Amino acid sequence: MNLYADYKPQLTMSDKKTEQENFEIIIKPNRSWFYIDWQGLLHYKDLLLLLVKRDFVVRYKQTILGPLWFIIQPLLMTLVFTVIFGTVAKLPTDGVPPMLFYLCGLLAWTYFANCLTTTSTSFVDNAYLFGKVYFPRIVVPLSVIISNLFAFAIQLATFLAFFVYFKYFTAAGVLIQPNLFILLLPLILIQTAFLALGFGLWLSALTAKYRDLTFLMGFLIQMWMYATPIIYPVSMIPKEWQYIAFLNPMASIVESWKYAFFGTGVVELNYLLISAAVTVFVLLTGIFVFNRAERTFIDTV
Repeated sequence: MNLYADYKPQLTMSDKKTEQENFEIIIKPNRSWFYIDWQGLLHYKDLLLLLVKRDFVVRYKQTILGPLWFIIQPLLMTLVFTVIFGTVAKLPTDGVPPMLFYLCGLLAWTYFANCLTTTSTSFVDNAYLFGKVYFPRIVVPLSVIISNLFAFAIQLATFLAFFVYFKYFTAAGVLIQPNLFILLLPLILIQTAFLALGFGLWLSALTAKYRDLTFLMGFLIQMWMYATPIIYPVSMIPKEWQYIAFLNPMASIVESWKYAFFGTGVVELNYLLISAAVTVFVLLTGIFVFNRAERTFIDTV
Protein backbone atom coordinates (compact mmCIF):
# COMPACT_ATOMS: atom_id res chain seq x y z
CA MET A 1 0.00 0.00 0.00
CA ASN A 2 1.28 3.45 -0.88
CA LEU A 3 1.34 5.48 2.32
CA TYR A 4 1.74 8.73 0.40
CA ALA A 5 -1.10 8.27 -2.12
CA ASP A 6 -3.47 10.62 -0.30
CA TYR A 7 -0.81 13.07 0.80
CA LYS A 8 -1.44 16.68 -0.27
CA PRO A 9 0.96 19.46 0.65
CA GLN A 10 -0.56 22.17 2.80
CA LEU A 11 -0.35 25.66 1.31
CA THR A 12 0.21 28.64 3.53
CA MET A 13 -1.86 31.82 3.14
CA SER A 14 1.02 33.55 1.34
CA ASP A 15 1.33 30.61 -1.10
CA LYS A 16 -2.41 30.74 -1.85
CA LYS A 17 -2.23 34.48 -2.44
CA THR A 18 0.72 34.06 -4.80
CA GLU A 19 -1.09 31.27 -6.68
CA GLN A 20 -4.18 33.45 -7.11
CA GLU A 21 -2.11 36.37 -8.40
CA ASN A 22 -0.41 34.13 -10.95
CA PHE A 23 -3.41 32.25 -12.27
CA GLU A 24 -6.51 34.38 -11.83
CA ILE A 25 -7.73 36.72 -14.57
CA ILE A 26 -10.34 39.26 -13.59
CA ILE A 27 -12.56 40.58 -16.39
CA LYS A 28 -14.26 43.86 -15.59
CA PRO A 29 -16.89 45.71 -17.62
CA ASN A 30 -15.90 48.94 -19.30
CA ARG A 31 -16.64 51.93 -17.10
CA SER A 32 -16.51 54.43 -19.92
CA TRP A 33 -18.27 54.31 -23.28
CA PHE A 34 -15.10 55.72 -24.87
CA TYR A 35 -12.83 53.20 -23.14
CA ILE A 36 -10.23 51.39 -25.25
CA ASP A 37 -8.32 48.54 -23.60
CA TRP A 38 -4.84 49.54 -24.78
CA GLN A 39 -3.21 47.04 -22.45
CA GLY A 40 -5.48 44.32 -23.80
CA LEU A 41 -4.63 45.27 -27.39
CA LEU A 42 -0.94 44.95 -26.56
CA HIS A 43 -1.55 41.62 -24.83
CA TYR A 44 -3.48 40.27 -27.83
CA LYS A 45 -1.09 41.60 -30.48
CA ASP A 46 -0.46 38.05 -31.71
CA LEU A 47 -4.19 37.59 -32.28
CA LEU A 48 -4.27 40.91 -34.15
CA LEU A 49 -1.47 39.76 -36.46
CA LEU A 50 -3.22 36.41 -36.96
CA LEU A 51 -6.47 38.13 -37.97
CA VAL A 52 -4.56 40.44 -40.32
CA LYS A 53 -3.05 37.40 -42.04
CA ARG A 54 -6.45 35.71 -42.16
CA ASP A 55 -8.15 38.71 -43.75
CA PHE A 56 -5.44 39.04 -46.38
CA VAL A 57 -5.09 35.33 -47.26
CA VAL A 58 -8.70 34.14 -47.09
CA ARG A 59 -10.02 36.84 -49.42
CA TYR A 60 -8.26 35.37 -52.49
CA LYS A 61 -7.34 31.93 -51.18
CA GLN A 62 -9.21 29.92 -53.82
CA THR A 63 -8.78 32.32 -56.73
CA ILE A 64 -6.57 31.72 -59.74
CA LEU A 65 -5.09 35.21 -59.97
CA GLY A 66 -4.85 35.78 -56.21
CA PRO A 67 -3.42 39.19 -55.20
CA LEU A 68 -3.43 40.26 -58.86
CA TRP A 69 -7.07 41.17 -58.29
CA PHE A 70 -5.80 44.09 -56.22
CA ILE A 71 -4.43 45.45 -59.50
CA ILE A 72 -7.09 44.23 -61.91
CA GLN A 73 -10.12 45.63 -60.08
CA PRO A 74 -9.06 49.31 -59.98
CA LEU A 75 -7.72 49.07 -63.54
CA LEU A 76 -11.06 47.75 -64.81
CA MET A 77 -12.95 50.51 -63.01
CA THR A 78 -10.51 53.09 -64.37
CA LEU A 79 -11.04 51.76 -67.89
CA VAL A 80 -14.83 51.97 -67.51
CA PHE A 81 -14.62 55.52 -66.13
CA THR A 82 -12.29 56.55 -68.96
CA VAL A 83 -14.68 55.29 -71.62
CA ILE A 84 -17.96 56.47 -70.07
CA PHE A 85 -17.03 59.70 -68.30
CA GLY A 86 -13.90 60.68 -70.21
CA THR A 87 -14.80 59.76 -73.79
CA VAL A 88 -18.62 59.74 -73.87
CA ALA A 89 -19.60 62.29 -71.19
CA LYS A 90 -16.38 64.29 -71.72
CA LEU A 91 -16.12 65.39 -68.09
CA PRO A 92 -13.07 67.61 -67.45
CA THR A 93 -10.05 66.26 -65.57
CA ASP A 94 -8.10 69.50 -64.95
CA GLY A 95 -5.77 68.74 -67.85
CA VAL A 96 -4.65 65.41 -66.36
CA PRO A 97 -4.89 62.29 -68.57
CA PRO A 98 -8.28 60.75 -67.71
CA MET A 99 -6.90 57.31 -66.92
CA LEU A 100 -4.36 58.73 -64.46
CA PHE A 101 -6.98 61.09 -62.99
CA TYR A 102 -9.46 58.29 -62.24
CA LEU A 103 -6.79 55.90 -61.01
CA CYS A 104 -5.59 58.47 -58.47
CA GLY A 105 -9.13 59.14 -57.23
CA LEU A 106 -9.82 55.43 -56.83
CA LEU A 107 -6.59 54.94 -54.86
CA ALA A 108 -7.87 56.53 -51.65
CA TRP A 109 -11.50 55.63 -52.25
CA THR A 110 -10.89 51.89 -52.74
CA TYR A 111 -9.00 51.65 -49.44
CA PHE A 112 -11.76 53.53 -47.63
CA ALA A 113 -14.59 51.51 -49.20
CA ASN A 114 -12.91 48.15 -48.53
CA CYS A 115 -12.30 49.01 -44.88
CA LEU A 116 -15.82 50.34 -44.41
CA THR A 117 -17.52 47.35 -46.05
CA THR A 118 -15.65 44.77 -43.99
CA THR A 119 -15.70 46.52 -40.61
CA SER A 120 -19.44 47.24 -40.93
CA THR A 121 -20.20 43.54 -40.38
CA SER A 122 -17.62 42.85 -37.66
CA PHE A 123 -20.18 41.67 -35.10
CA VAL A 124 -22.23 39.58 -37.52
CA ASP A 125 -19.32 37.89 -39.29
CA ASN A 126 -17.42 37.07 -36.09
CA ALA A 127 -20.28 36.21 -33.72
CA TYR A 128 -19.08 32.60 -33.52
CA LEU A 129 -15.69 33.80 -32.33
CA PHE A 130 -16.98 36.44 -29.91
CA GLY A 131 -19.28 33.91 -28.25
CA LYS A 132 -16.49 31.46 -27.44
CA VAL A 133 -13.51 33.42 -26.19
CA TYR A 134 -12.77 36.81 -24.68
CA PHE A 135 -10.52 39.38 -26.30
CA PRO A 136 -10.89 43.13 -26.96
CA ARG A 137 -13.58 43.20 -29.66
CA ILE A 138 -12.05 46.20 -31.40
CA VAL A 139 -9.18 43.92 -32.45
CA VAL A 140 -11.33 42.63 -35.33
CA PRO A 141 -12.05 45.98 -37.04
CA LEU A 142 -8.45 47.06 -36.43
CA SER A 143 -7.22 43.93 -38.21
CA VAL A 144 -9.34 44.88 -41.24
CA ILE A 145 -7.85 48.39 -41.35
CA ILE A 146 -4.32 46.98 -41.22
CA SER A 147 -4.82 44.09 -43.66
CA ASN A 148 -6.27 46.43 -46.29
CA LEU A 149 -3.02 48.41 -46.18
CA PHE A 150 -1.35 45.57 -48.10
CA ALA A 151 -3.88 45.90 -50.91
CA PHE A 152 -3.44 49.67 -50.81
CA ALA A 153 0.35 49.30 -51.15
CA ILE A 154 -0.07 47.12 -54.27
CA GLN A 155 -2.52 49.60 -55.81
CA LEU A 156 -0.22 52.51 -54.96
CA ALA A 157 2.66 50.78 -56.76
CA THR A 158 0.38 50.30 -59.79
CA PHE A 159 -0.59 53.97 -59.76
CA LEU A 160 3.04 55.08 -59.47
CA ALA A 161 3.94 52.98 -62.51
CA PHE A 162 1.28 54.77 -64.59
CA PHE A 163 2.29 58.11 -63.07
CA VAL A 164 5.91 57.69 -64.15
CA TYR A 165 4.80 56.68 -67.65
CA PHE A 166 2.48 59.67 -68.17
CA LYS A 167 4.86 62.12 -66.50
CA TYR A 168 8.08 61.24 -68.30
CA PHE A 169 7.08 59.39 -71.47
CA THR A 170 4.07 61.33 -72.83
CA ALA A 171 3.42 64.91 -73.89
CA ALA A 172 0.86 65.28 -71.08
CA GLY A 173 3.69 65.10 -68.54
CA VAL A 174 4.23 68.88 -68.65
CA LEU A 175 0.76 69.36 -67.14
CA ILE A 176 1.52 67.08 -64.20
CA GLN A 177 3.25 68.98 -61.42
CA PRO A 178 3.83 66.97 -58.21
CA ASN A 179 4.75 68.99 -55.13
CA LEU A 180 5.88 68.73 -51.51
CA PHE A 181 2.29 68.08 -50.38
CA ILE A 182 3.18 64.44 -51.09
CA LEU A 183 4.98 64.42 -47.72
CA LEU A 184 1.62 64.88 -45.98
CA LEU A 185 -0.02 61.93 -47.72
CA PRO A 186 0.86 59.45 -44.90
CA LEU A 187 -1.19 61.65 -42.56
CA ILE A 188 -4.01 61.73 -45.12
CA LEU A 189 -3.87 57.93 -45.28
CA ILE A 190 -4.11 57.69 -41.48
CA GLN A 191 -7.11 60.02 -41.57
CA THR A 192 -8.72 57.78 -44.21
CA ALA A 193 -8.17 54.74 -41.97
CA PHE A 194 -9.68 56.52 -38.94
CA LEU A 195 -12.65 57.72 -40.97
CA ALA A 196 -13.35 54.22 -42.29
CA LEU A 197 -12.90 52.78 -38.80
CA GLY A 198 -15.30 55.30 -37.27
CA PHE A 199 -18.05 54.71 -39.81
CA GLY A 200 -17.36 50.96 -39.69
CA LEU A 201 -17.81 50.88 -35.90
CA TRP A 202 -21.09 52.77 -36.27
CA LEU A 203 -22.40 50.37 -38.90
CA SER A 204 -21.18 47.23 -37.13
CA ALA A 205 -23.21 48.21 -34.07
CA LEU A 206 -26.28 48.94 -36.21
CA THR A 207 -26.06 45.83 -38.41
CA ALA A 208 -25.88 43.65 -35.29
CA LYS A 209 -29.47 44.70 -34.60
CA TYR A 210 -30.76 45.72 -38.01
CA ARG A 211 -29.62 43.24 -40.66
CA ASP A 212 -31.32 45.26 -43.43
CA LEU A 213 -28.27 47.52 -43.47
CA THR A 214 -26.12 44.72 -44.85
CA PHE A 215 -28.25 44.72 -48.00
CA LEU A 216 -28.03 48.51 -48.31
CA MET A 217 -24.26 48.77 -47.86
CA GLY A 218 -23.37 48.24 -51.51
CA PHE A 219 -25.88 50.85 -52.66
CA LEU A 220 -24.85 53.40 -50.02
CA ILE A 221 -21.14 53.06 -50.84
CA GLN A 222 -21.87 53.37 -54.55
CA MET A 223 -23.87 56.58 -54.01
CA TRP A 224 -21.15 57.93 -51.71
CA MET A 225 -18.54 57.30 -54.41
CA TYR A 226 -20.45 59.41 -56.94
CA ALA A 227 -20.79 62.17 -54.32
CA THR A 228 -16.99 62.16 -53.99
CA PRO A 229 -14.88 63.95 -56.66
CA ILE A 230 -13.41 60.81 -58.21
CA ILE A 231 -14.82 61.00 -61.73
CA TYR A 232 -14.98 64.80 -61.79
CA PRO A 233 -12.87 67.63 -60.35
CA VAL A 234 -14.21 69.96 -57.69
CA SER A 235 -13.09 72.85 -59.90
CA MET A 236 -16.06 72.19 -62.22
CA ILE A 237 -18.43 73.08 -59.35
CA PRO A 238 -19.20 76.82 -59.03
CA LYS A 239 -17.04 78.43 -56.34
CA GLU A 240 -20.00 79.44 -54.18
CA TRP A 241 -21.24 75.82 -54.04
CA GLN A 242 -17.96 74.01 -53.45
CA TYR A 243 -18.37 74.05 -49.68
CA ILE A 244 -21.30 71.62 -50.07
CA ALA A 245 -19.02 69.09 -51.77
CA PHE A 246 -16.51 69.39 -48.92
CA LEU A 247 -19.12 68.53 -46.30
CA ASN A 248 -18.24 65.04 -47.50
CA PRO A 249 -14.99 64.28 -45.58
CA MET A 250 -13.74 62.03 -48.38
CA ALA A 251 -13.78 64.98 -50.82
CA SER A 252 -10.80 66.67 -49.16
CA ILE A 253 -8.96 63.36 -48.94
CA VAL A 254 -9.36 62.57 -52.65
CA GLU A 255 -8.53 66.15 -53.67
CA SER A 256 -5.40 66.02 -51.51
CA TRP A 257 -4.08 62.98 -53.41
CA LYS A 258 -4.76 64.67 -56.75
CA TYR A 259 -3.15 67.92 -55.66
CA ALA A 260 -0.04 66.16 -54.33
CA PHE A 261 0.65 64.26 -57.55
CA PHE A 262 -0.81 66.56 -60.23
CA GLY A 263 -0.69 70.04 -58.72
CA THR A 264 -4.39 70.43 -59.52
CA GLY A 265 -7.49 70.31 -57.36
CA VAL A 266 -9.05 72.39 -54.60
CA VAL A 267 -7.05 72.05 -51.39
CA GLU A 268 -7.74 74.72 -48.79
CA LEU A 269 -6.94 74.75 -45.10
CA ASN A 270 -10.51 75.33 -43.95
CA TYR A 271 -11.76 72.35 -45.97
CA LEU A 272 -8.96 70.16 -44.62
CA LEU A 273 -9.85 71.17 -41.06
CA ILE A 274 -13.53 70.42 -41.64
CA SER A 275 -12.63 66.95 -42.94
CA ALA A 276 -10.33 66.31 -39.96
CA ALA A 277 -12.98 67.48 -37.49
CA VAL A 278 -15.60 65.19 -39.04
CA THR A 279 -13.13 62.30 -38.88
CA VAL A 280 -12.45 62.84 -35.16
CA PHE A 281 -16.16 63.17 -34.40
CA VAL A 282 -17.08 60.01 -36.34
CA LEU A 283 -14.24 58.02 -34.76
CA LEU A 284 -15.09 59.02 -31.17
CA THR A 285 -18.81 58.45 -31.58
CA GLY A 286 -18.09 55.18 -33.39
CA ILE A 287 -16.07 53.94 -30.41
CA PHE A 288 -18.91 55.03 -28.10
CA VAL A 289 -21.58 53.14 -30.09
CA PHE A 290 -19.33 50.09 -30.59
CA ASN A 291 -18.57 49.79 -26.86
CA ARG A 292 -22.25 50.14 -26.04
CA ALA A 293 -23.31 47.46 -28.53
CA GLU A 294 -20.44 45.18 -27.50
CA ARG A 295 -22.03 44.43 -24.13
CA THR A 296 -25.29 43.03 -25.46
CA PHE A 297 -24.76 42.22 -29.14
CA ILE A 298 -24.30 38.48 -28.54
CA ASP A 299 -27.95 38.30 -27.42
CA THR A 300 -29.22 39.87 -30.65
CA VAL A 301 -26.92 38.42 -33.31
